[in-house]
Amino acid sequence: MNQRLKQHIHDALKVCYELGTLRSLIYPDIDLEIPARSEHGDFSTNLAMVLARTEKTAPRKVAETLVSVLEETASDWGRVEIAGPGFINFFMAAGHWFAVLDEVHRRGPEYGRSAMGRGKKVQVEFVSANPTGPLHIGHGRGAATGDAVAAVLSAVGYEVQREYYLNDAGNQMYTLGRSLLLRYRELLGESLEFPEECYQGEYIRELAREYLEQKGALLLDLPEQDAVREIGSFGGNRIRDGIDRDLRDFGVCFDNWYSEQSLYDCGAVERGIAVLKERGLTYEKEGALWFRTTDFGDDKDRVLVRSNGNMTYFASDVAYHRGKFERGFDRVIDVWGADHHGYVPRMKAVLAGLGRDAEDLQCILVQLVNLLRDGKQVAMSTRSGEFVTLREVIDEVGRDACRFIFLSRRSDSQLDFDLELAKKQSNENPVYYVQYAHARVCSINRNAAEAGLRLPTAGESNLGCLTLEDELVLVKLLARYGDVVEGAAQNCEPHRIVFYLQELAARFHSYYNKGRVVTEDLETSRARLYLVNGVRTVLENALLLLGVSAPERM
Repeated sequence: MNQRLKQHIHDALKVCYELGTLRSLIYPDIDLEIPARSEHGDFSTNLAMVLARTEKTAPRKVAETLVSVLEETASDWGRVEIAGPGFINFFMAAGHWFAVLDEVHRRGPEYGRSAMGRGKKVQVEFVSANPTGPLHIGHGRGAATGDAVAAVLSAVGYEVQREYYLNDAGNQMYTLGRSLLLRYRELLGESLEFPEECYQGEYIRELAREYLEQKGALLLDLPEQDAVREIGSFGGNRIRDGIDRDLRDFGVCFDNWYSEQSLYDCGAVERGIAVLKERGLTYEKEGALWFRTTDFGDDKDRVLVRSNGNMTYFASDVAYHRGKFERGFDRVIDVWGADHHGYVPRMKAVLAGLGRDAEDLQCILVQLVNLLRDGKQVAMSTRSGEFVTLREVIDEVGRDACRFIFLSRRSDSQLDFDLELAKKQSNENPVYYVQYAHARVCSINRNAAEAGLRLPTAGESNLGCLTLEDELVLVKLLARYGDVVEGAAQNCEPHRIVFYLQELAARFHSYYNKGRVVTEDLETSRARLYLVNGVRTVLENALLLLGVSAPERM
């Protein structure tokens, strides 16, 4: 609906230019808003105010010029009026709204999708948890967010790659190996003190036991550094496999797993530093090599190589992000925990230093999840081993509830995850409420089939039978869906889909509770069946973008 109205306005602008009543053929983007009050129309635009400067005419005069042309075709789609200093308000005819139903049924699973991003390649990198322990619930929110962002971008035409950056180099991997080796030695009867800085979780002891059962006491014959490396590699691979398995069960599949260690092995880190040196963006101070990130808006310069010759994580991040664009991506999106807030300006500085537009990198920050059990917040600490894993939450409340609730708020706002609420089979549970709307339509379809009434195809229904205000409200909501998807993609905000689903489900349940879909009147029944199945299609399409199922029975 939005796009069709924009086309009407574009056609009117062209006619005005041809008539000489408007001077410019260069049209600005047309911004259509839905007024807060229905008496101001279905849509409103400030186009006349935008055009007033180039036309050197009062905004209301520009509006009158446009409206004089729009009114010639208004009978086909509604009516138009001018308000205030030059706002143009559009009132769409009911018949024009109901034509949306034919589009929903004709396009089916494709309804709401567009070609807005066609020809552009985007990479979404998310989760990227260190392979030093199982995923916890905070990682789950990042996984749901990244996967849904990728889904909405794909829905509007972008070519999208989902990537997991495997932090398999550096001190955390050494700490993992050391933790495993110490537990391994304990299992062999050695009495020792387990350091606080090592990983404390029970999974460490289980992995050490698995290694011992498979390979025996051979590590006792190796130098300590070699033993740490050997059992650390074993444990890291096992943990990585577990992460992959948990994510797949969560509905998240990555197109690529990218190893941090590979950046060192192929010399990419050294090459990235060399590029910055060639551009004159580095300097030495106190024996360390620094990158002038303050030249690009960072609050202080950052170390690339420490005085002891060891490279920092920042050095590998330079190489990693340089490589992303060398792989042909036009835009890169990183989904990080909120504790990475300070990292955003330095990574944008990297892009600017490498000669790219800093806006080609977008960072989505995901806030913490407060997990509640029996009204009390569950403490989580990876190093102490006191955390609830993503696997435990999936097993307890199910994948659908997990994903929907994770996506029910802006990613940069804190989220309370109520385990008891997530398990409820009632309207209090937001995912149940939405899924039940879909299941209700499927139940209506079964009842209609038993009565010998089949679902009409496009053009078979007399939509003039849809005279209730609730029916028009539902169709207007269906018409908005494509704009909601594009807005979610443009802003990387999948929670918009959740908000939309909750509104659509609420309107549908209200409509359902007021009267019957299948009545004694055949034409009315067919029209209403056509309407509610339009709702069903959009519910299913939107749930799919969130990675949530659309059950037929509940």
